[in-house]
Amino acid sequence: MEYASKHGAGMAFRTLTPEQIREIHSASCRVLEEVGVVVHHDEAADLLKQAGAYTDAGGRIYIPSALVKRALESAPSRITLYNRLGEPALWLEKSNVYFGAGSDTLIYLDPFTGERRPWQSSDVATALRVVDALPNLDFVMSMGLLSDVDRRMINRTQYALMLKNSVKPQVVIAEDRGTVADIFEMAAAATGGTEALKHRPIFALYCEPTSPLQLPFESVDKLLLAAENRIPVNFACGAVAGASTPVTVAGTVVQANAEALCGLVVHQLKNPGAPFLYGYGDSPLDMGTMVAVYSVPEALLLQGCLCDLARYYSLPSWGYAGCSSSKAFDEQAVVEGTMFTLIGALQGCNLMHDVFYIESGRTGSLELLVLTDEVISRVRYMLGGVDTTPDYLAVEAIRRVGPGGNFLGDEHTARHFRESWRGNLSDFNNYDAWAAEGSRTMGARIREKLRDIMEAYRPVPLAPDAEREIDGILRRAEERLAG
Repeated sequence: MEYASKHGAGMAFRTLTPEQIREIHSASCRVLEEVGVVVHHDEAADLLKQAGAYTDAGGRIYIPSALVKRALESAPSRITLYNRLGEPALWLEKSNVYFGAGSDTLIYLDPFTGERRPWQSSDVATALRVVDALPNLDFVMSMGLLSDVDRRMINRTQYALMLKNSVKPQVVIAEDRGTVADIFEMAAAATGGTEALKHRPIFALYCEPTSPLQLPFESVDKLLLAAENRIPVNFACGAVAGASTPVTVAGTVVQANAEALCGLVVHQLKNPGAPFLYGYGDSPLDMGTMVAVYSVPEALLLQGCLCDLARYYSLPSWGYAGCSSSKAFDEQAVVEGTMFTLIGALQGCNLMHDVFYIESGRTGSLELLVLTDEVISRVRYMLGGVDTTPDYLAVEAIRRVGPGGNFLGDEHTARHFRESWRGNLSDFNNYDAWAAEGSRTMGARIREKLRDIMEAYRPVPLAPDAEREIDGILRRAEERLAG
């Protein structure tokens, strides 16, 4: 562990040595030059060919390192995301860290009854309001896959719910270019028009290649649209080590890095200087159960590698935190979610999603979400580091108190004790006081906080004209798709 700067102080963890970073970069460039990629998109293939990539008789495209270097030089080193009110909220650069929920879980785990059921629109709206209310969650995603709307309208409806139930910045999922266009139009309606949205983006778009080494039409189509409109975007594979990527951490990093760099090259050829988020994830295949698992040590090591590479490339980073393979909000979920959150922060990952995922992303737990909000609060306090200015070194206070005294009545204590970390869920009473207050466990306190938010919290509403325009965009999309 070494000390590094985060707003002037703090701790940071580095996974790779400078030599290892250069080795991985070189290996990824070899993959692009010697193995190549399959690009299922004519415009992207033409951009690559015109820029100097080689295409063989079978259609595989081989990308020279010079194109990678050019793309890295043109991509911006920082991205600012704004909230719905037009205020800058996330500064994605260096080792700044931000946390948010995930998208498209299949199952909603009711925090009060334990029932597992498909997500309804009302469940998603409630979950989004919970994220908006929690002070340490920085951005929202769609939370759950809606079961009560036409499947062709799921991503559009999810986005409308995000706009209506939170002011926080967003990361969005979209199945195709048309969906992205409608999402962009809805965001513009909420923020003062398309030019204002391009200048002050409120969302980033999540795209994926198909591992190994394929660029599917839909993902590339969205990538190009994002480049045209300067929508911040990633091109991040969801690796399954041992299946879609090599079984070793280093092998997965090499391939995932090659896929991300390939997406970056296409993106920058389309519009040099457009904002791009660098990252990918790994859910290794457990060879005993044949399940892709979250939050295992290999996944944490991979995220450390990607953060080190992102800084090497001077690109903002995209990763994971607060998620688990557990099937319930239990001890395993707490251990895995907390460990990923702490390590991700120390790795300096800029934008970390999937807080609240359990069952490796199939199920969403609002209890884990609320707990992780407090974990993030603890982590951020640690990231602030230690102030060693003269007043904090407290030599004069030590002199005043002297041998055998105590600091309870000293002015230094009175001046600084309110700076100590305090959570609103953790209990620091002695046993008798805790018992007198009802012996409430952390789980009970979490559910009480959830109930309070669900019953009382309301986000800043959309302007009525904006809400009507968003509803009209949804209605027109539904009519168009039905036709």
